[in-house]
Amino acid sequence: MMGFRVLCLVLASLCSHAYAQSLAARTCNEAKTCRECIILDPSCGWCTQRNFTDIQRCDTLPNLRMQGCSEVTTPESSSTVQEERPLSDAGTTDAVQIKPQRIRLQLRPGNPTTFRFAVRQAEDYPVDLYYVMDVSKSMEDDLQSLKSLGVELAEEMQNITENFHLGFGSFVDKVVMPYVSTVPEKLDSPCADCQPPYGFRNELPLTADTSQFNTVVNNLNISGNLDAPEGGMDALMQVTVCKDTIGWRDSARHLVILTTDSSFHFAMDGKLGGIVKPNDGQCYTMAPDQTYTMSKMLDYPSISQLNAAMKQNRVIPIFAVTEAQFGLYQALTHFIEGAQAAVLEADSSNIVEIVKSQYKAITSKVEVVDTAPENITVDYTAICKDGVPQPDTQVCEGLQLGDTVHFDVTVTASSCRDAPTSFTIRPIGFSEELIVDVDYLCSCDCEGSGVPNSTDCSGGSGTLECGACICNPGHYGRKCQCSSEDTNLKELEDQCKAGNSSIICSGRGSCVCGDCVCFVRPKPEEVVKGTYCECDNFSCDRHGGKLCGNNGNCVCDEASRKSKCQCDDGWSGPSCACSNETKTCMASNGEICNGYGDCVCESCVCHANSTYSGTKCEICTGCIRKCEANEECVECELAFRTGLTEEHCDRCPYEVSFVPEERDLPDPPSGTEHCIFHDDNGCSFTFTYEMENGTITMLYILEEKNCPEPREGINPLVVIIPIVVGILLIGLVLLILWRVLIYLWDQKEYNQFEMDKANAKWETGENPIYKPSTTVHKNPMYGK
Repeated sequence: MMGFRVLCLVLASLCSHAYAQSLAARTCNEAKTCRECIILDPSCGWCTQRNFTDIQRCDTLPNLRMQGCSEVTTPESSSTVQEERPLSDAGTTDAVQIKPQRIRLQLRPGNPTTFRFAVRQAEDYPVDLYYVMDVSKSMEDDLQSLKSLGVELAEEMQNITENFHLGFGSFVDKVVMPYVSTVPEKLDSPCADCQPPYGFRNELPLTADTSQFNTVVNNLNISGNLDAPEGGMDALMQVTVCKDTIGWRDSARHLVILTTDSSFHFAMDGKLGGIVKPNDGQCYTMAPDQTYTMSKMLDYPSISQLNAAMKQNRVIPIFAVTEAQFGLYQALTHFIEGAQAAVLEADSSNIVEIVKSQYKAITSKVEVVDTAPENITVDYTAICKDGVPQPDTQVCEGLQLGDTVHFDVTVTASSCRDAPTSFTIRPIGFSEELIVDVDYLCSCDCEGSGVPNSTDCSGGSGTLECGACICNPGHYGRKCQCSSEDTNLKELEDQCKAGNSSIICSGRGSCVCGDCVCFVRPKPEEVVKGTYCECDNFSCDRHGGKLCGNNGNCVCDEASRKSKCQCDDGWSGPSCACSNETKTCMASNGEICNGYGDCVCESCVCHANSTYSGTKCEICTGCIRKCEANEECVECELAFRTGLTEEHCDRCPYEVSFVPEERDLPDPPSGTEHCIFHDDNGCSFTFTYEMENGTITMLYILEEKNCPEPREGINPLVVIIPIVVGILLIGLVLLILWRVLIYLWDQKEYNQFEMDKANAKWETGENPIYKPSTTVHKNPMYGK
C-alpha cells in the first residue's frame, strides 16, 4: 500500500512538472522584448543569436536549445556578502552576534537565491533590566517584599552578566474619573499613608549602581485608584519610547518586567474619562519630575501600537502577574513580539526566581524575523544545535549562551520595482540586524546597446537589439522586411507554405510578413510551433493516455516536419513505452530469453523458427525434458547393481555418483532440477544432474529406490458388515426417538383439552334476540 502511494506521488509530481513546463513555454511566448521575457517567468530565456530562424525568441531553455539557439540571456538571482565581521563575545569591543552584517541580492522575479545567516548569543552580553511596578493599594505587600529582595535581584543579574544596568518605575492610572477619585482630599491621599495617584513615573533611570535601586524602592509609598484595571499599557509605552529618559543602551539586551495583580486598560478605554485623543506613541516622560505629563490628554495605547514600538526599540516585556491574571497576560504574549509571562506570588516573593527563569527562557531561544516588503518572500530553514535542517522554521530552542545556530534564508521577488530596496533580518531581542540590499534583475545587458539602421534588419529598416530587430516606423516583420506600402501579398503568403503544400502555416497559424505566427491553443499547456506551425507538443503518440508515456518529450522532427517522441534514456518506441531493461527477460539459465528470443519492451519475443515458447522462451513443446531423457539411464545404473548385464547401460554416457540419503543430493544449480520417476512396481527413483555449457556432465543418484511396503489382504466382510449394522442401529434409534416425541405431543394436547373442559361455564340467561309469541296492550283510558 505504501509503495502504491509513493508511485502515485511520483506520477503526480511528473504530471505537474510537465504541466508547469508547458505553461511556462506558453507564458514565455507572450514576450516581445528581452526585458519582457526575463520578467515573465524565471524559466524563460531570450535568444540573442543573430541568425536565429524561429520567430519566438522568448521560450524555455530546453525549447530554445531544441530550436538551435546557442546564445541565450537568462539572468540568475545571486547574493554578495558586503560586510562579514566574525562572531565574538562581549569584551573590550562590542559583541558580534550575527553574521554576515550586510548582504546585497540580485533578484530576478520568481528566481530565488539562498544565503546562510549565523546567530550566536554572546556570553557576558550587556543587559538593561527596567522594573516597572503597579503601586496601587492591592500591591502594598508586593512593595514590601521588593524592598527586601532588591539586593538579591541585583546580585543574581550580575552573576549572569557583569555589564548589567537596573532601573525602576511605577504606575497607577490616569488621574481622571472613573479611574481615580477626583475628590480633592482623595487626590492628595487616596488611602491611609498613600501618595497621590499618577499615570507613570520614572523613579530610577537605568544605572550600573544597583544600590540606588534599593534606596528608591525603600523610599517609595503606595498609592490608590478606583477601578480594577490599571494603567500598565501607558507605563510600558513610555518605558519603551523614552530611550534617553530611561537610559536604554544601543548595544544591550533590553528587558522590562511589569508586576501587577490587575488587568489593564487599552485603546478606547480613555473615552470613559472623556479622553478621545489617540495615543501617538511619543515620549512625554522627562525632567524635572520624570512623570508622564500627557496621561490626562492621551488615550491608552493599543496592543498593536505597543508591539510596534517594542519591536522598533528592541524591548522584550516580561509580565509577572498573580495567578488570577496569568491567563490574560499569557494571551497578551501572543500579540507582542518576544513577550513572556510568569505567575507572581501574592507578595512577590518569587520575583528574583522569575527574572532568572525568564531571562534563561529568552536566551535559550533564537527566533529571526524580517521587514521584507510585500513583493519579496523570505523563507527560512533552521539548522539548530543538532545540525539537522528544519524547513519552514524560524526558531531554534534549547540553546545556551555561546551556542551558534544557522538559518538558510531563501529570498524570492515576485515583481520588479523601479529603485533598489532594502530590508532587515534580525533575531528577536537583539540590537543587531542583517541589512539586505536588493537590486532587481529586470533588464537585459544587451538592452540600450542596439545598432540603429542595422543591415540585419532588411538593409537598415530597424534597430538590432538583443539579436532581434526593432522596426522603424512604417516597417514590420521579423526582419523588418515588410513595409506598409507593399502590395505583393501573394509572394509573402507563399513564404508561409511548407514545400509543395497549398495550406498557409499548415492551417494552424497566420502569415505575417512572410512568417508564420502560430495560433494560440485553448489549453495553455498546448503549444503549436515550427517554421510553418507544422509541429506541436501534444499530438505525439501516447501510451496509457499519457503523452510519450511520460518517458520523453514531444519534439519537432525536422526531417518529417512532424511531431514525434524524443524518449528519455532507457526508453524506446514510438510512444516511449518500452523500457530498455532486460531483467524481466532473463531466463533461469542466465540468458536473455533463454537464447531463443529477443527482449522487446521488457517481454520476450521468441524466434519464429524456434520450438521454444513461453514468457522467457523456456518451454519446448517438441523437446524431451532432461529428467525424462535420463530415466532409463538412472534405472539401468540402479538395476545393474542388482544383476543386469553391463551392455544394457551403454546408453548412459555420464559420470554417475551415488548418494546414501536424499539430503545428500546437491542443490540443483540454475537451469537444473530434482527428478523423481516411478517404475512398473511403484518404486520411485530420485536424482539430479549437473550441467556445463548446456550439457549434462554428472548424475547424482539416490542409491536406494523408494518402494512401498506390501500390504496384507483385507477381508471385505470385515468392512461391509460393521457398516450395515451401523446403518440399521442408527435407523432404529431415530424411529424410537420419533415415536417418543409424538407420544409427548399427544399427551400435552390431551391434558390441555381436559383443562379447558373443566374450566367451561354455561350461562342460564335468555337469548337476547328471543321474542315471546304474545303481546299485551293497555288502554290508557280504562277505568277513568
